[in-house]
Parts: sequence; C-alpha cells; structure tokens
Amino acid sequence: MNFADRLARARAATAAAGLDALLIGSGADLRYLTGYPGHGAERITCLVLPAAGDPVLVVPKLERPAALASPLGGLGLDVLDWADGEDPYALVAKQLPRQAGRVAVDDYMHAVKVLGLRAALPDAEQELAGPVLGPLRERKAPDEVGALRAAGAAIDRVHERMAEWLRPGRTEREVGRDVAEAILAEGHASVDFTIVASGPNGASPHHEVSDRVIGTDEPVVVDIGGTTADGYCSDSTRTYVLGEPPAEFAAYYPVLQAAQQAAVAAVRPGVPAESVDAAARDAIAAAGYGEAFLHRTGHGIGVLTHEEPYIVGGNTRPLEPGMAFSVEPGIYLAGRHGARIEDIVVVTDTGVERLNRTSRNLRKL
Repeated sequence: MNFADRLARARAATAAAGLDALLIGSGADLRYLTGYPGHGAERITCLVLPAAGDPVLVVPKLERPAALASPLGGLGLDVLDWADGEDPYALVAKQLPRQAGRVAVDDYMHAVKVLGLRAALPDAEQELAGPVLGPLRERKAPDEVGALRAAGAAIDRVHERMAEWLRPGRTEREVGRDVAEAILAEGHASVDFTIVASGPNGASPHHEVSDRVIGTDEPVVVDIGGTTADGYCSDSTRTYVLGEPPAEFAAYYPVLQAAQQAAVAAVRPGVPAESVDAAARDAIAAAGYGEAFLHRTGHGIGVLTHEEPYIVGGNTRPLEPGMAFSVEPGIYLAGRHGARIEDIVVVTDTGVERLNRTSRNLRKL
C-alpha cells in the first residue's frame, strides 16, 4: 500500500477544501492514511495533516512502539508522544499552523476527544473530514482491489466449509463459534461478525447468534466477515436449508436470486448508485415481496465493512471504477423465515467484478 501517496493526496484535498488541517484519530481513516490503526481507548492519538507542511502523529507514550512498528514507522513522520498527566490536546494544537481557522476531524472520533480539541482550539471552526477523505477512500486503487479480492476468497472458503458445522440439533451460538474460528484459520486477522439466523430468526437482518437449536427443514441465513492483516474487510451472505425448504420459502428464494443477479448486472461506470438498488427492489416488488425487503441493497467496503458508497434510493452519486460495495437484497417474513444473498463487487472500467465466487443457489445441507 502506498501510504505516502495517500497522505499527499489527502493533503491536496485538504487544501482544495480550504481547510487548514485534518485531525485524524484512531480508526479507519488513520489506518487508511498511514497503515497504523491506533488504539481506540480513552487516550487520544491524533494525526495532524496540515494543508501545507509535514504531517505529525501525536501518540500516547505507551503506544509509540506500536506506531513505529507499523507501516507508519517507514513514512518518516515526526512522532510526538505524551505521557499520562500531560495535556495532549495542547500538544496537538501546537502542531497546527498559526491562526488555523478551519480544521476537520475524522467522522468517528470520540465526542470527548472532539470537545477536547475544541477547547484547545477555541478560534478554529471544526468540520467533518468525511467530505475530504471519503472520495479518496471510496475509489479503490489496484492494490486495494487485490486486498479485497483476497479477503473475499478467504470468506468464500469459510462458506464452502459450512456443512462441517451447520446441522440440526446444534445451537446458532455453537455454529457461530466454529465459524469464527474458521474465519481466522482461512486468512483473516480478526472476526468482525458472525450471523447465524435459523428459522424465524432469519427474518431479522441483523440477528447475530442465540441459543436457539437449529431444526430440520429450516432455512438458515449465514452472514459473516472479518478483517485481513492488511486491513481490508470481507462480508458475504449465503442462505442454507437443513433438509427440504418450506414451500413458501422455496417460492420466494428464486425471486431473491434473480433480484441479486439483476442488481449486479446493473453495476457499471456512470450509473447512479440508486439504480442498482432499484434493480433489486423492483424485481422483488414485482413478485409481491416489496414490503419484505427491509434495507438498502448495499454498502461500500474497504478498511471498514460499511463505508461510502451506499447503494440506496436517493443516492444519485455516479458509480466510478474502483468503487467496491455489497449487493445484498433480502426477503424477510416476520415470525417465519428469511433469506439474503450478498456478494462484494467492484466497478471496473467496463462493468463489474464479483469478489465472492461461491454458488448463490440455495444450498441444502
């Protein structure tokens, strides 16, 4: 990953926005810019990225070794540490240009840290850094696409092994524990989520796991993802049935499969993001299940599982090569069952590439 180039482009975008500096705390933006995620606890870590001048990292003394051991350590940045009892906000303020009038903080900085910076910079107007960094992050460079492709292949390998764990008589929690171990074994550095939603729980899109015992002839929605060592995320959903599906489920699953295919086929440069949502939504509504599709069709993915662009009605943002996002329509019948099919896709120069390759057919275990 070319972090020096990212810092340079972020500096140029900061200047173009008329900002004096970006103030980036621990989290996805810091990892994107430097390869160092920081430690998201109560002590502030802050990258000061001026529109003109060199970036500086302000970091707690006890976290300095980790920062220097990360890719950030090879970038030649000044790293200033602070000890407990010292005022880190004053240290950050000293790194800014004199009379800084406009600064932008990253969108996920803790409120207590934002307010600490406000107190240390009473004359500076604070804004969000998202409008500056979002356009940089949402268009993936080839090395980022490669990282997402590797993450997608790793999560595909977990889905291919689902028959090892998913069977009647086991609880969702037991299956989820085995799946989480496999996510790590198949190439991720961390597990971000494991959804194992059986029977009526499948009608809740964000159900995780419970002590419910999985029964015979029940559909099970399995939505799983993690983060690889280079910081890029996976996210893929497949729906399984343990035996024979209920007649009602068997009737609507092909509708969902066709809707997901239609949405993927709609992806190409220049089309508005909402048109991909419409392709899935219109197909599901035409079959009479419109009210059972409860959420947007997709979300961007990169160093966060959910980021721009969002594939939702009202988002007229034209798709561009390098944008990566999920395509994941669902049908959810409360109290009975549900289904979702999710692939990560990348916009290419001429169309679309799926990063998840496992079968989207209903898999009977």
